[in-house]
Amino acid sequence: MGKTTAAITAVGSYVPEHILTNKMLESMVETNDEWITTRTGIKERRILKEEGQGTSFMAIKAAEDLIKKSNLDTESIDMVLVATATPDQPVAATAAYVASEIGAKNAFAYDLQAACSSFLYGMSTAASYIESGRYKKILLIGADKMSSIIDYTDRATCIIFGDGAGAVLFEGNEEGLGLQDEYLRSDGVGRNFLRIEAGGSILPASEETVKNNQHYVYQDGKTVFKFAVSNMAEVSAKIMERNSLTKDDVTWLVPHQANKRIIDATANRMGVEPEKVMMNIQRYGNTTSATLPLLLADYEKQLKKGDNLVFAAFGGGFTWGSIFLKWAYNS
Repeated sequence: MGKTTAAITAVGSYVPEHILTNKMLESMVETNDEWITTRTGIKERRILKEEGQGTSFMAIKAAEDLIKKSNLDTESIDMVLVATATPDQPVAATAAYVASEIGAKNAFAYDLQAACSSFLYGMSTAASYIESGRYKKILLIGADKMSSIIDYTDRATCIIFGDGAGAVLFEGNEEGLGLQDEYLRSDGVGRNFLRIEAGGSILPASEETVKNNQHYVYQDGKTVFKFAVSNMAEVSAKIMERNSLTKDDVTWLVPHQANKRIIDATANRMGVEPEKVMMNIQRYGNTTSATLPLLLADYEKQLKKGDNLVFAAFGGGFTWGSIFLKWAYNS
């Protein structure tokens, strides 16, 4: 028998109905459509507005979409991994609740948090479990309700983020398809430039932290942009070099949707043409852990068995990396 690789065999997605456009943001903060579009590539984003609905709601919807499309028996799922920076609650794992709600009663479940790199790291984790031979079906979901941690009076962050969820199923493959290589990195200097200051063990929630708006995302935009541009481009070029891939060998670049200028810089470094770059930032903004699976869902019908996909992401912490994956099925 040959080596078992971990392949994506099904995809699902969910985005909320409410659309927050650039025009609507003009009435909330000092900004305009042209400024936002030029600097980020974003035209609108989806917001989960219904009271009492959190990240798990979207994760369940994305999982149910995958289950319906692939006719998956939920009792055959061995593991549910939820990549998220916005869990429903501290302590109680969102993934455990999601697994129970979708009927994955034979699965164990936990959350994975690496900011905008969460789903990318989750791919590595899911693939390792599959390759070990211990588990056969792993459901990986990337979901974030970023609107729950965004200050809509802060134009530096409120124009960027949106809500959404995407899901993929990982299974073993004997044809050499699936995850081929990964190059994952991190640097703790990043906690100074992209963070939520309060609510953790260093600065627990108090009346004062709430009054001071310390429970919202803070971003030093220029520094984060500089780190993201250089590092996402570097790891993507590195994964190509390590696997002897030319720009012609890359069928698709699947980049984290943080900023169109970062995406363009990564594609340019790789030498990949614009038509080979997956992009939906204009419609969803930055959905953090959900950007990569939402791209796969949007482009699924264009994907063919054997296609070479290069994933790239950059997130708070800092965390970043690239994964080379061969697509395993024709839609």
